[in-house]
Amino acid sequence: QVQLVESGGGLVQPGGSLRLSCAASGSILRINALGWYRQSPGKESELVAGITRSGRSTYADSVKGRFTISRDTAKGTVTLQMNSLKPEDSAVYYCNTLGPRLGDSYVAWGQGTQVTVSS
Repeated sequence: QVQLVESGGGLVQPGGSLRLSCAASGSILRINALGWYRQSPGKESELVAGITRSGRSTYADSVKGRFTISRDTAKGTVTLQMNSLKPEDSAVYYCNTLGPRLGDSYVAWGQGTQVTVSS
């Protein structure tokens, strides 16, 4: 089974940018859709952005216009470019498939990468 490893998080000031990367241990060619999720203490997990194999993307309203998701099937990576970061973007970010709704099974959740937006 494919394993996904997240990286790129860190501490950034409000208005700053970060670029998160998700690297797959195997081929993502057969995965229909991949996405970035986030979870902060006391809140439910939220799908932040998703991208299909054909490159069609979707975003949560809270990040539209600020975040951009991209997928490189040949390299087995999914990237989330985050600009104009806000304190409310602080969370642990995870990547995974978009699940059965798009014909995939979820893979085992990784450790995630911590994003902290603070002055």
